[in-house]
Amino acid sequence: MASRPENLAPPEIFYNDAEARKYTSSSRIINIQSKLSERALELLALPDDDVPRLLLDIGCGSGLSGETLTENGHQWIGLDISPSMLDIAVEREVEGDLMLHDMGQGLPFRPGTIDGAISISAVQWLCNADKSSHEPRKRLKAFFGSLYRCLARGAKAAFQMYPENMNQRELILKAAMQAGFAGGVVVDYPHSTKSRKEFLVLTCGPPSVNTAVPKAKGEEGESCSEDESDDDDDEEHQTVSVFSVTFVTPRRQLYIF
Repeated sequence: MASRPENLAPPEIFYNDAEARKYTSSSRIINIQSKLSERALELLALPDDDVPRLLLDIGCGSGLSGETLTENGHQWIGLDISPSMLDIAVEREVEGDLMLHDMGQGLPFRPGTIDGAISISAVQWLCNADKSSHEPRKRLKAFFGSLYRCLARGAKAAFQMYPENMNQRELILKAAMQAGFAGGVVVDYPHSTKSRKEFLVLTCGPPSVNTAVPKAKGEEGESCSEDESDDDDDEEHQTVSVFSVTFVTPRRQLYIF
């Protein structure tokens, strides 16, 4: 089994020029990113009113997931810690605004200005201490606390993630809840080794009818819910959800306030 990237090197080092170009040129990766970002956007449950929203793409890489946001008519800000990935995003002329930024230092946006947030395969990196100054709990606290502040109330966030174990999952969920989010984890195709995908879905604001965890997808594409299981101790039957907010500004602005 291949080693997990986050266990090999910090993201800004692992995704160097060669790896970033390899990643972006893979038809397999492009297809996976498209499907995951479409699902994350679906989990945001944005109003079907043809009004563009301002969304965050956290860990945007070379802009593959951001292209899904553009195709669905939304404006977006992408941030990533890898200069090589962002260089390719600029080369590819993606439509979003781009920012070189470490999400573990918190998000530099004004309160209540973002309509939603997605993230594909990035949040679990915060569980690693890549430098002597990195403490995962503090970095997760900074990230989720700043995300909560910059999202509009009632907004959602949907983060596809690959926690390495139950301890990482609990660490991430605890940080999100302590920041004030309501929600849970949605696991699509929970019984499939190949298709299983985990999404942290959070709502900005106190629990309500609108913060219920969305239905997961089952083996045949039908909806299924982890809550339907009688096995409350199974790690697949944990729940959380994410909501995020919007704010439209001119393109190519650095959004640092």
